[in-house]
Amino acid sequence: MSIFKCALGLLCFLSIAAVPASRAQIAANPEARWWKGNLHTHTLWSDGNDFPEMVVEFYRERGYNFLALSDHNVLTQGQKWIPLDSSARREMKSRFDRYLRRFGGHWVETRGTGNTNGLPLEVRLKPLSEFRSLFEDRGVFLMIPGEEITNRFPLAAGSDSAAGKFLAIHLNATNLLELINPQGGATVSEMIDNNLKAVHEQEARTGQQMLPHLNHPNFQYAVTAEEIANAVSDHFFEIFNGHPGTNQRGDSHHAPMEKLWDIANTIRLTNLNTAPLYGLATDDSHHYDSNDMSRSIPGRGWIMVRARHLTPESLIRAIKSAEFYASSGVTFNDVRYDSTSRTLAISIKAEPGVEYTTSFIGTPVSHDLSSTAILDEQGKPIRATRRYKDEIGKTFATVRGTAPTFNLTGAELYVRAVVTSSKPHPRQSFVGQTEQAWTQPVGWMLKKAAR
Repeated sequence: MSIFKCALGLLCFLSIAAVPASRAQIAANPEARWWKGNLHTHTLWSDGNDFPEMVVEFYRERGYNFLALSDHNVLTQGQKWIPLDSSARREMKSRFDRYLRRFGGHWVETRGTGNTNGLPLEVRLKPLSEFRSLFEDRGVFLMIPGEEITNRFPLAAGSDSAAGKFLAIHLNATNLLELINPQGGATVSEMIDNNLKAVHEQEARTGQQMLPHLNHPNFQYAVTAEEIANAVSDHFFEIFNGHPGTNQRGDSHHAPMEKLWDIANTIRLTNLNTAPLYGLATDDSHHYDSNDMSRSIPGRGWIMVRARHLTPESLIRAIKSAEFYASSGVTFNDVRYDSTSRTLAISIKAEPGVEYTTSFIGTPVSHDLSSTAILDEQGKPIRATRRYKDEIGKTFATVRGTAPTFNLTGAELYVRAVVTSSKPHPRQSFVGQTEQAWTQPVGWMLKKAAR
């Protein structure tokens, strides 16, 4: 209770509990807690199909704590007007009408007459600097600037690839101050490294915390595990991306995302003496006015970050320290790795009637890293992650229940965990998908120090 003097000179009492959280006194040393957020989101600033305010409201109303809008090769800033009278006028007009109803004519800006004798009716896209204050709330919800740096890597003539003449090499940069143009490169790994270096250079020059991560390696099967491993400036990538076209499970010629992760991390720790990749989950959302599961709708994947403050700097520092996990629906009360006892322990926030199975996965210290090329029907090598032994990314243990643990013996190069629930994902990006969560690889610090 707090005591103060009322206007009549009487002593009055104010209950701190009655003060909204966003107006309460800032804690001097708050406990670290979990924050939910998505770092890969699109709007009408590039190839998303809705206004940024409508997109932000979707996430804020569904309990997210932070969001980055990451449109292709653009920051959400400056002037941009888009036509309503276009080839997709009916669909665009419908979105505009919803936008106008929600925010009103005092907020929505238009110009032109919209008839055939005048200028096409246009609507102004608001920059982040104008609309963020509508949504941000201390300790509740935060907006972070972002960009999807979008490169195209030209294939040599005659190359066999689902991407055709170009490979889509995409990298997200979170909390930028300035736009970064695609940097190019002579190889896929070099292209990834060059874009990463541009982010790191801006971070060092400005002193602002920034987070780059590689997007959807299996989109058009553009990036192999070997290329991910050799892009040594990269420390983060998407282990799950909610876009249905990102080939999460691979196919007969291409490894699934989790196998790519294990191959890349084994190569890094064994041959390159560099840290493993940490895995994020994102939406890569583009479509907001539909529940069509074949489209890239929101609400499919996110990260949970353990940090003291809901600020970009606090969140990014926590992510860089691996204080986060990736999720497509499963929630943890806690996940910890005790380096003294070499124990990875998870506490799962259980839902009634849902069963949980945890696989502890990694590669043994003693392993065979030999591989063979993937061949097409004519016996010719194709551009794909090579085939490795089953021990690369093997399952060390399977545990059922809500409190799985694994004790490392020293025989493991690293260990990570994936928790799979029996609950079908409510917004499936592929048939049969259930909710999951992924921890970061642990135990590798011991091996790296020993070499």
